[in-house]
Amino acid sequence: MWHKEIHVDFGVYGIIAASNKLLVTKNSTGPYKNRFDLPGGKLDDGKSSYDTMVKKVSKTTGLQVLEAKQLGTVSFSYPWQYQNYDWRKHVCTFYQIVDYLGVPITSEKQFVNLDTGVIWIDIEDLNLENSSPLVLKAKEFILLNEFVVTDTKYVHWSVLD
Repeated sequence: MWHKEIHVDFGVYGIIAASNKLLVTKNSTGPYKNRFDLPGGKLDDGKSSYDTMVKKVSKTTGLQVLEAKQLGTVSFSYPWQYQNYDWRKHVCTFYQIVDYLGVPITSEKQFVNLDTGVIWIDIEDLNLENSSPLVLKAKEFILLNEFVVTDTKYVHWSVLD
């Protein structure tokens, strides 16, 4: 069977941080199964990246995004067997959520691929064993107070059971 080399996805994601904590989701399917991830998702047809991010972050977290700043776009590549693909390239535009209203949803099933709403996690507790590359990028941004625009390639990537 012929294999295509790279499956490319594009998504928009919000970084919501406070007091050295990051607001994250927990995925139950896909390459980030059983890992913390950022609220957001695939770009909606016909919508701007900003409008899609506001919609997806609000739907996932229950928060009303009032202000967000685009930080940059990077990609994460890693081996992943999906359909006829051997690799995934996840292109992500990140936004820092500067201001919002509401209280995060912490215990509702929002989507098929999310076990819970969102939870606050100490950034020191986020690592490659429990987090998506997006979360690790958000952690880097929080620690450095700077968004470094670099693509990342993982030679080995494990989908957690």
